[in-house]
Amino acid sequence: MKRPPIVTKIEITEFKYELQDIQPHEQSRMPTYKKGGRLTRTGRVLTIDTDQGIRGEYFGGNASELAGVANVAYALLGRSALARERFYNDAKLSLKQQARMGLSQVDIALWDIAGKFFDTPVYQLLGEFRTALPCYASTMVGDDEPGGLDTPEAFADFAEECLELGYPAYKIHWWRDAPLKKNIELLYAVGKRVGGKMDLMLDPASTIMTWGDAYKVGKVCDEIGFLWLEDPYRDGGVSAFGHRKLREAISTPLLQTEHIRGVESHVDFIVADGTDFVRGDPDYDGGITGVMKIAHASEGFGLDIELHSPGPVRRNVMAAIRNTNYYEMGLIHPRVKRSAPPIYLDYYDDTDAIDADGNVHVVDRPGLGVDLDWDFINANKSGTVTYER
Repeated sequence: MKRPPIVTKIEITEFKYELQDIQPHEQSRMPTYKKGGRLTRTGRVLTIDTDQGIRGEYFGGNASELAGVANVAYALLGRSALARERFYNDAKLSLKQQARMGLSQVDIALWDIAGKFFDTPVYQLLGEFRTALPCYASTMVGDDEPGGLDTPEAFADFAEECLELGYPAYKIHWWRDAPLKKNIELLYAVGKRVGGKMDLMLDPASTIMTWGDAYKVGKVCDEIGFLWLEDPYRDGGVSAFGHRKLREAISTPLLQTEHIRGVESHVDFIVADGTDFVRGDPDYDGGITGVMKIAHASEGFGLDIELHSPGPVRRNVMAAIRNTNYYEMGLIHPRVKRSAPPIYLDYYDDTDAIDADGNVHVVDRPGLGVDLDWDFINANKSGTVTYER
């Protein structure tokens, strides 16, 4: 039996990158289209080295999330990199006052190590269910740029473009600060153009000011036949009671739990009848270990889990789950070629990344299956934090 690899070093590398034709939204700071705009951002890569030369890699996370790594790094150094369940439970305890920040990022890198150690893709370690993953086109937030997503008709045009490319579903991120009337006009425009041809979803991202307006929007979704309504109003997506009352008043299924953390809170939300679809995110919910717990708990209740955002981690996780419907391809826009930095050598997510059937495919290589472009990362490096004995 092979000896497990022992963790010798944990490192976080920061680098700067620039996105073209994008600017941050004034309120949410979400990326929105701006012709000629330039948005400078900080990217982060967490790496875990072992005494056997196997390195686990994770790209993503913000400064707050990765700051939490300091609270668990020294407890992991010198321990088996394969003891993920032990680390998950120990980190939950250590990080209980920090919303478990840092746990997810370390867990994902440990899974990458495990796949490389066993020379197996992560999705096969988890238990392969499929390798082709149906996608939905998830739009960027509406903008006010001519030629962008600036009118209801522009959103409808883009929906038709996505349908022609092969997407079976389309999710709207509407204007963050537009009158409710304009946003409702958008729903009707898209529904008239592609309703019955694509599954339609709406994510107001908690921008609807009141429960009453959320009810009005829900009734419009009922009329058009939306597959789900996600995080509608200003509770922030966390009130199980409020969403149970909304579920009782409309027929469109709700998708909730993006803004609560961990399997316990997700189960509490399910038991309180606060959602129909369950949202899970490896970056927020305890990494791959945590999301798989949520997926299996949801399956026990007969519900589906839908993973938040794209990426190689999500592809591996989705490939090992039966009770899920769509891979989120986003955020995409008809005038923006790339909304993420070019840090992978042979992998990307964008509008044209699907096949003719509207699928992406899990990468069939050991670990998470992707290689980072360290030449790009090092050339743009702005800082490093190292934890080692």
